[in-house]
Amino acid sequence: MTMLWLSIGTLLLIALWFLSLPLRRARAIHDWQQGFETDDRAEEQNLAVYERRLAALESACERGEVDVARFEESRHELERNLLEDTEARRRVPLRNPLAGRFVIPLVITALIAATVTGYRWVGANGDLALYAVVQEVLNSPGASPENLIVRLEEQAESQPDNPKVWALLFPLYQKVGQPDRSIRALERLIELEGRRADLLAQLAQLKFYVAGGSLTYEVQALVDETLDKDPRQPTVLGMLGVEAFDDGRYEQAIGYWRRALAGFEDSASAEVIRKGIAVARQRLEEAANGAERVTD
Repeated sequence: MTMLWLSIGTLLLIALWFLSLPLRRARAIHDWQQGFETDDRAEEQNLAVYERRLAALESACERGEVDVARFEESRHELERNLLEDTEARRRVPLRNPLAGRFVIPLVITALIAATVTGYRWVGANGDLALYAVVQEVLNSPGASPENLIVRLEEQAESQPDNPKVWALLFPLYQKVGQPDRSIRALERLIELEGRRADLLAQLAQLKFYVAGGSLTYEVQALVDETLDKDPRQPTVLGMLGVEAFDDGRYEQAIGYWRRALAGFEDSASAEVIRKGIAVARQRLEEAANGAERVTD
């Protein structure tokens, strides 16, 4: 968590450096612009051009090359052009380079406040607190699932809408032999995350074992809903295989387990399923041999 705040602070410092750049460059830009305007001779050049053209026009009028009406018209046009060019080049006086310098500190303060507030509002502040609690417990002497549960229950009270709290709690409750609490934690997780197939499958499995390995009406409803969302959901298929095996329906158990194998991502779970299939096949062979001996 410390590293995260250091990273945020570093990024803020970079942003603040860029924000203060205009203020730090204002004096140099002001001096350059002022020097440019001081050395600009465009107006003098325009005036010189006007005077040359007017002089040429007057000479032409004196020689009789243009009449008085044409002379007046041309002179007015020269004056109008000079006036328009002068208006176009008229500059607004430069402001003090330190004008508005108080705005930048205000923007910097607003940026810092918005960053911290925004992170706390939409960021993972709760997740960071949760991570810190878990690391503190795991790195403390005598760490145990019970100690971790106590600290996570405190987090559940302070941030009850954080699904990660309940995702950590429900398997821990199951591990310490508190299936009822595990079910309630998982149901709360489903409320927050929605009725996802993987979560429903775990809830069905928990209630299945609490019911002594029986497909109760509630468990069957969860199974049906799960398979409707994901027909290849491995947890439910594995559980159905267990139920069929315990009931002596070995062929059906093998069928469920073979379908479940395709969905398990971890090798340990897949190995358990393979062993179950092997045992179910052995039971089928023993049943077949027993039937043959009875027939003989």
